[in-house]
Amino acid sequence: MELQQHFEHIRQLIKAGQARAMQFAYSQQLTVYWQLGAYIHDRLESSEWGQKVVEELAVWLKESEPGLKGFDKRTLYRMKEFYLTWKDLDWKELMDKKQIVGSLNPQLKSTDNQDNVIVGLINPQLQELPELPVLLSKLSWTHHVEILKRTASLEERIFYLVLSVKERYTVAELVRQIKTSLFERQIMSSQKVAESSHPEATMIPKIFRDKYIFEFLDLPEFHSENDVQKGILFKLKQFILELGKDFIFMGEEFRIQVGMHDFYIDLLFFHRDLQCLVAFELKNNEFQPEYLGKLDFYLEALDKDVKKSHENPSIGVLLCKKQDKEVVEYALNRNLSPALVAAYETKMINKDLLQHMLNKWADDVETA
Repeated sequence: MELQQHFEHIRQLIKAGQARAMQFAYSQQLTVYWQLGAYIHDRLESSEWGQKVVEELAVWLKESEPGLKGFDKRTLYRMKEFYLTWKDLDWKELMDKKQIVGSLNPQLKSTDNQDNVIVGLINPQLQELPELPVLLSKLSWTHHVEILKRTASLEERIFYLVLSVKERYTVAELVRQIKTSLFERQIMSSQKVAESSHPEATMIPKIFRDKYIFEFLDLPEFHSENDVQKGILFKLKQFILELGKDFIFMGEEFRIQVGMHDFYIDLLFFHRDLQCLVAFELKNNEFQPEYLGKLDFYLEALDKDVKKSHENPSIGVLLCKKQDKEVVEYALNRNLSPALVAAYETKMINKDLLQHMLNKWADDVETA
């Protein structure tokens, strides 16, 4: 057994080295694209080049280096957009904003946007080119392309950039979050939490939203709570992606015993940042105040019989098909447990409708 542990340690060393090598390759590729984007931008801005020169460059590169892929006219302009999008951002200020960055790896917080540095691999007579900001190197070029082509504002791009690094999204996971308008939903989320003495009370509204999108469950319009639960278990990876990757699945129909009776919690998770159990109760209809009483009972049982001594008090989330904001607010005002109420959608929200809702939300905030 001891020998097996040595072997496993060696395997982990190899995997870590491969991961570092891949990260280094990403970083080098992005550095080239960043500097090409800067160089093309500077030539166009100074009027040394016309727009046609970029096309001529793409043709020349193809003829000069037949084996070179990914430097066509469209991609060269994408590199220019990549550079223009991020070149003026104050990276140090961004990394200092903990409410945006969340639990990014500590080494990311030392990011500095050094201005001009000499690049050894480029002919010395060329102008000095800017260094690639460290945070950008944490994602692949494909990640960056998806962010650039699927988002509009700088604020939205920053949101998906930081979130992709924090959650270690694959490209497919990133695209799914953009398609389900996570940025807009996060902005409009007004998650109210029942007043409590939970040690992480200020973090709770930042982690949970008041609406979730479960389009991946492929549920019919009329479905039961059991349909939702079975669908979530079948697509657990996608469900956790929608919640956030710090959630760890503990079990379904999680049994708790109180007195001589057994009770079952629909879904139980553990949250790494909050260091507490999170109980989800599923309702396929509109929120009713009495649902909170049952959830409070479950949380009390979890804290007394399941929670470990070093863990924080448990949190409960009611996932309902609909919710009346005023009813929820009244119900939570007198609730003593750290409980939340969220609605879920089984279809992706129409982008135009969501934009209308976002504009209305912004107007309401401005006039409040």
